[in-house]
This record gives sequence, C-alpha cells and structure tokens, in this order.
Amino acid sequence: MVSCILEPHRVDSGQHVVQFYERDADLVARAGEYLRDALREGGVAIVIATEAHRDAFEAHLRDTGVDVAAARDDGTLVSLDAAATLARFARDGRIDRDAFFEVIGGVVRSAAASGRPVRAYGEMVALLWEAGDVTAAIDLETHWNELATEVPFALYCAYRSESVSGHEHADALAAVCHLHSAVVPTPVTETTWQFEADADAPGRARRFVIEALQRARHDRGLLDDVQIVITELAANAVIHADSPFSVSLRSTGSTVRIQVRDRSHAPPAVRDDPGSGSSGRGMRIIAALARRWGVESAPDGKIVWAELGG
Repeated sequence: MVSCILEPHRVDSGQHVVQFYERDADLVARAGEYLRDALREGGVAIVIATEAHRDAFEAHLRDTGVDVAAARDDGTLVSLDAAATLARFARDGRIDRDAFFEVIGGVVRSAAASGRPVRAYGEMVALLWEAGDVTAAIDLETHWNELATEVPFALYCAYRSESVSGHEHADALAAVCHLHSAVVPTPVTETTWQFEADADAPGRARRFVIEALQRARHDRGLLDDVQIVITELAANAVIHADSPFSVSLRSTGSTVRIQVRDRSHAPPAVRDDPGSGSSGRGMRIIAALARRWGVESAPDGKIVWAELGG
C-alpha cells in the first residue's frame, strides 16, 4: 500500500506522507518537527489545521526556538483553519476541483513564488473522513497530488487512527495509503531512572513514571493501572532483590512498556494460591493488569517487564 517508512525530517519536495495517530501528542511530535525543519531550513510552512492543533504546533515551534510571530510576519508561516478553508471548495460531501485549485493552489503558488521550499501540513481530509465523507477525502488527496505536478511542495497529512480503523474502512484506507509516498512511523519515547534499594524508592518510581505519562497525555484509566504495576515491580526489586534498580518507561502510541532491572538472578515468585501469604501476590496483580509481561535474564541480574494499553 505504501512504498516505505519515512522519518518526517526527510520529507522532500514532491513527497506526500501520512500519519495515523492515536494521541495529539504523537501528532505534534512528528508533524511539529516537520514544520520546524521547514522554517529552520529557510522554507515556508503552510498549516491547515483545527484551532487546537494550530495552537499545539505553534507551542512546539516556540519550544524548539522558532520565533512564531516573526515567521507569521514575514510570510514563512502560513496558518489556516481547516474547516473554514475546506468550506470554500467542498459542498455536500463533494469537492469542487476548480475551487480547490483556486483556493489551495493559490496559497501554495504564492508560497512557492518566494523561491523558498514549501512544506504543507493539512488535515482537511481528516475532517471529511470523520464526517463520513470518505469518497470526498480520497478525492481531496488526489487533487493534492495533482497540484504537486504543477508546483513543487511537500505535503504531510494526518488521520486519527480510531477514525480509520475497522473492516468497513479497509478498502478506503488502502486507497488513502496508495495516494501517499510514505507512512510516518509512530514516535517512540523512552526514559530511564536509577534508584537505591530503600523504602521510599517505589513511591519515587511511581511518581516519576506517572508524571512522564501525564505529560504525554495518556488516558486516566491507563495511568491507574500503570501506577499499580510500577509500584509492585519496584517493591519487588527493593524487598526481594534487595538491590539498586532501574526503571525504564517506553511509550509507543497508546502502548506503555515498563521495565525494572535489578541485580538479583532469582525470578519473581507467582503464587497459584492467593489465599495465604503475601509473597507472589504482586505478580498476580501485574499479570491481571498487563497485556503482556515477562522476565529476561541480564548479565548482572534480571529484567521484569510489563506492557499495558494498546
């Protein structure tokens, strides 16, 4: 369906990529870098998005050192509302091709006339898809490609994963992917913390992990489960391994993987009978909450991991 997996900073003129994202944070991380690089490299960035996403992109640009106000003033950052722009050439679920070339073509041609490379980001297709106008979304993707044969620019599109999931969308999704040169991979973030084997360590580990996931805007229900799992894993390292330990948090889309590495080679105990004693009950809880979990040997001990979400 697609030719390759492509990192956003490598999107060149003439390429048309798409991202299927689960969380806004995933979108901003990838598309925000694409827009930032356009401005850093002396190009023009065109953003056609919802107000919430435009605000998020601008915040990302500021955080990465871009003077957003200056970019707007000199015309290197062009920001348009997706719904209002779409309304200028879409009627009753149909795309007016001539109006598209007048409205969007005009914006892109004006940007390209400066002689600067142009990178556009658009989510009008996503608005059409989410409104049930799937055929119109595919038509709009096609018109974007046609415009790219007349004027050089790169294009980055985005759809919410949940809106394109399901068997009923399989053929339409295949058509969308076929109209793009690449699918942008979901960003992966990983953080590791080190702890001593003291009584306060499980609480600190829990706090660090939850704060990191809150910043990434993960679902509240997932945070509740993660809070229990990291507490149990860290407590096992302190009580049973009696050693310093590290906690690694890996986040890919809506999936979270937690790893606790300690210096004991003894595997964690899992009680079959929860009715007596406390040892091993924590691992039963982890097994109940996690999508998957396991134990891996390491040269200096072991790694106990659990995956949640997804």
